[in-house]
Amino acid sequence: MQVIATAGHVDHGKSTLIRALTGIEPDRLAEERQRGLTIDLGFAWTSLPSGREVSFVDVPGHERFLGNMLAGLGPAPIVCFVIAADEGWQAQSGDHRDAIAALGIDQGLIVVTRADLAPDRVEDVIAQARTELAGTGLATAPAVGVSAVTGQGLEELRTLLDAAVAGARAPSPTQRVRLWVDRAFSISGAGTIVTGTLPAGTLHREDRLQLSGAQRDGEVVVRGLQSRGGQIPQLGPVSRAAVNLRGVGTEEIGRGDALLSPGAWHRTALVDVRRSTGAGFADAPAELIVHVGTAAVSARVRPLGEDHARLTLARALPLSVGDRMVLRGSGRHSVRTGVQVLDVDPPALDRRGDGARRRELLASMPPGGDVALEVARRGAVPAGVLQRFGIPVPEQLPAGVSRFGDWLVDGGALERWTTRLGELVAADRRADALSAGVPRKAAIDALALPDDGLLDTVVAAAASLALADGRVRDAAAPVGLGAAEPAVAELEQRLQQRPFGAPEADDLSALRLGAKELAAAAKQGRLLRLADGVVLLPSAPALAMRELSRLPQPFTTSAARQALGTTRRVAIPLLEHLDARGWTRRTDAGHREIVR
Repeated sequence: MQVIATAGHVDHGKSTLIRALTGIEPDRLAEERQRGLTIDLGFAWTSLPSGREVSFVDVPGHERFLGNMLAGLGPAPIVCFVIAADEGWQAQSGDHRDAIAALGIDQGLIVVTRADLAPDRVEDVIAQARTELAGTGLATAPAVGVSAVTGQGLEELRTLLDAAVAGARAPSPTQRVRLWVDRAFSISGAGTIVTGTLPAGTLHREDRLQLSGAQRDGEVVVRGLQSRGGQIPQLGPVSRAAVNLRGVGTEEIGRGDALLSPGAWHRTALVDVRRSTGAGFADAPAELIVHVGTAAVSARVRPLGEDHARLTLARALPLSVGDRMVLRGSGRHSVRTGVQVLDVDPPALDRRGDGARRRELLASMPPGGDVALEVARRGAVPAGVLQRFGIPVPEQLPAGVSRFGDWLVDGGALERWTTRLGELVAADRRADALSAGVPRKAAIDALALPDDGLLDTVVAAAASLALADGRVRDAAAPVGLGAAEPAVAELEQRLQQRPFGAPEADDLSALRLGAKELAAAAKQGRLLRLADGVVLLPSAPALAMRELSRLPQPFTTSAARQALGTTRRVAIPLLEHLDARGWTRRTDAGHREIVR
């Protein structure tokens, strides 16, 4: 299957040619048939001599309908460029040539129509066409003279079309779907139907797709599919598709909207582009009309030199690095500039000199994107994000880029993060010799990591650091509490022998354990600090519950004190701690009970 669009000057016989090839009237509108003038896109299909099937998109040639022409030409991979033998190259021939060049279309053929009216001019017109098409992908395309009236050359044209389809680049049926909508209408009993050219990927009945539209965004469901007049369960590229949708009304979808594979495309209103054809950006107007796919949106233009610019679109579109766009002036009927998208997620240009630096970088960027450059700019980025941008991620990553799970990490950024983290840990140790390390969240915030999970990667890359119990510390530093370690160990031993024999203030002073040392021990889970300066082991609450559960319920504070073999100074803060944990509760002013 394949799709071919026509191109050429108004009244050079494009629609007549399609009618002769297919037997289908491409002019859909009554006004078109009355005036003999194509106004909007027309559609037809036929079988070629080999049995291959081909669909045609017939575009208007009049300058007033340039936007409609670009909507038909934009998604089509092959062009049938039409010039009348009796008139030769004309003004809109040049406009359509400029559009083809801007879109980068390099597959197609040249057809000289009305050969019966000027048979001796056919070869001259073909030569003229090749001269005018020089520098485009059609300069050396096969050419033939035909007459839709006499049938002259039509069989040769069918053969050439067959060869063009056979030799066309074959897109992958597994690629992500982006179907630019060129029509939307409703049929009684079926609901909303949209049509468009499917350049890659596959559509199936009951597929859930993402609608990216001017009126609404959201999920829609494929209720049915039709191509070349018949119902089908699935449809692959390159095809004309009629898609019956569930979940959207005809007033909510139209030309310029797109149906997408969910989660596979980046929608953006800000792109950096490179001029491929036409006028440069040095004297570009502040606003231009951008044509891509079937969409036409206004855009503010910020020139970044003669060959590059930043475009701010009036609405977000699903765009990819490498996409071709056509720019024209508002109210103008000709192509101004052809561009190729270099970046769909460009950085802000807020600081003095950012524009000049960006211009230099854009000049060095390859047209298909650069994985190393994109990763270096961000420090780290998920591979799936780059793929949504349209930047392929190879299995063999470029030098300086490493893969950690789904993340691609720049070597320079990783080195900066490990250095900074080492400095944080050292500063933390200097500020507090008893510190158990920098808390995980504090480290993530200080490094401004794009994902919390990358901290493990940074620590692993730093041989001198370790991550344990939610803290980053110096791997070579002794584990413990420094000079306070012997005293804390002695206190732990005492409390193991008498779990509820909390030390008095004089005991702590003798051990040289002040508030700072006790806080550090508690932070490491070595001691439990309760109200009124009571210090126990972290196991004390559980041991207390075992003893209290043996008492008649409810019990008094005095009974609890005796059961635990401790003083009122210790018993009251411990009981309040158990209340706070929901293990015990007061029944009245003097009694508590175990919560079961």
